[in-house]
This record gives sequence, structure tokens and C-alpha cells, in this order.
Amino acid sequence: MSAVTTLPYSGPYTRDDLELMPDDGHRYELLDGTLLVSPAPRPLHQRVVGNLHVLLRTGCPAELEVLFAPLDVVLAHDTVLEPDLLIAPRDQFTARDLQGPPLLAVEVLSPSTRRIDLLLKRDRLEEAGCPSYWLVDPDEPSLTALQLVDGRYAEVARVEGERAWAAQRPYPVTVVPADLLR
Repeated sequence: MSAVTTLPYSGPYTRDDLELMPDDGHRYELLDGTLLVSPAPRPLHQRVVGNLHVLLRTGCPAELEVLFAPLDVVLAHDTVLEPDLLIAPRDQFTARDLQGPPLLAVEVLSPSTRRIDLLLKRDRLEEAGCPSYWLVDPDEPSLTALQLVDGRYAEVARVEGERAWAAQRPYPVTVVPADLLR
């Protein structure tokens, strides 16, 4: 099999097309058949993802699993997202991906993906029924937590800096945004 050096065509793309994407350090996602290509994240982003992963794993019940990108979350044949972090029941993962929404999706905002995370991903995760969606802004630092209420996301917490937030879903964990930068 030869290496892919160009994208196969201009779309619309499907889940099967993601298999043809090159392993080039970019993140490839689908949103309603549109291919989203994100550059490799900056070190600050990765530090926050790593620290939050450790924090979430520490209190994670045995029946759940905390994983980080790249990992496909298949919401539809033409919508495959890769949240920075996610929590889902262990028995819902296939050998390849997660079919359907996680219990929690987390995005750490980056300059190149900020609008996608705040608007488009939020909308698709809400439509898919993802119970909780967290947005972490490492530049402030802050965390905004959204939860589904009657099928729509409602902000249940917004904390900045050294302020702590005691999340209850999907399990109890306390997050301090400033601690995620260390």
C-alpha cells in the first residue's frame, strides 16, 4: 500500500474516507461530511490535556474509561469527532472507536479550533445527546461546564484561575483551572 500524500477528493466525506487520511500529525475530523483538519496542538494545550487526563483518571470508576485524542467518536456516517478528552463506559468502545456520544467530551481551546469547539462541535454533541461538554481555555485559564437539560446544553459552571469546581457528572471530581497549567 502506498502512502497517501493528497486528500482523496473534495467531499462530502464519510467515515470510510478517514481511513485514507495520512498519518501526518494533523487531526482529521468530519462534521456533516466536511473534513476538518487541525494542526498539531501547542505545548500549553498538551500540558492541560495531560493534567486533566491524570485528574479525571484518578477518580474514574472501573466501569468507565478516560481517553484522549486521537480517538474517533462516531456520531453519524458523516460526523466523526475527536474530543481532546472523553469519558465513556468501557463496554461501549469498539476495537476502533466509540460509536455514539461519550458521557463527557472535553475540548481544550486552541486559536486554530476555538470557534469549531465553541459552536460546531458543541452543537453536534448536543444533538447526539452527549450529557456533558467541558470547554477549557488555557489562556485565561477557565473551565466552562455544559450539561444537557431537556435536550439542550445549559451552563452549569464557569470557573477561572484558582477557583475550584466540584463536578458531579459523570462522577465526582474537583477541577481548578490554574492547576491544569502546571
